[in-house]
Amino acid sequence: MISIIMSAYCAEATIRESIESVIAQTYSTWELIVINDASTDATGEIAEAFAEYDDRICVLSNETNQGIATSRNKGISHASGEYLAFLDSDDIWHESKLEKQLRQMTETNAKISFTATAYINTAGQASEYILEAEEKFTYKNLLRRNIMSCSSIMVRRDCMIPFPKGFMHEDYAVWLQILKNTHQAHGLNEPLLIYRLGENTKSSNRISSAKMAYFTYRHVGFGKLAAAIFTLRYALHSISKRSLIKRKTGRLSH
Repeated sequence: MISIIMSAYCAEATIRESIESVIAQTYSTWELIVINDASTDATGEIAEAFAEYDDRICVLSNETNQGIATSRNKGISHASGEYLAFLDSDDIWHESKLEKQLRQMTETNAKISFTATAYINTAGQASEYILEAEEKFTYKNLLRRNIMSCSSIMVRRDCMIPFPKGFMHEDYAVWLQILKNTHQAHGLNEPLLIYRLGENTKSSNRISSAKMAYFTYRHVGFGKLAAAIFTLRYALHSISKRSLIKRKTGRLSH
């Protein structure tokens, strides 16, 4: 069983397509746990409609907005699968994503894995740029650059840790801590995730993203100087990646 965690806040424009990409999976032994984080639009109603249609889908609701880390942790606490996967409510999976990734993890005995990532903008315009996945990606590799998109991750339940709360890249902090313990992640170099570049995501502002990276490194135990050096590397990689995406797509939201 694969438990899929989807935190959703005011995602009425995109969540339908995200959930449909789960239902279309060629691997069918999954449960989708949608956490409606006190949305003020029709996000909850759309998710509930899918849950009525497919009993593999469960919708949990927060009475007040709790943020993505708390919402994901709530979903994890309700999960029953041996494996966990994460899908943001504006991203899309290729139909063979779960099947291929589970096969890879079983064959390699991997604790955590990720796939390559394709990109679209808010209008659905696709980029020619693909963020490739390396077959073996170590803790040291991850410190230098994060190519592990959260919506591409699959991880064994027994090595998952809670997402931290605070001003940081909470998913990056978790992957760093897991790789520090498990030594490496296994990459599947196929773009089985389609990542939607949004206008108002907390990581879209470069200065804000750099600050979040700094506090991520501090959270996982690095001193101020080391955190600053790693943040510079992170920022340079991020700028380079965004420039490539923009150049190969045309005008993108960022």
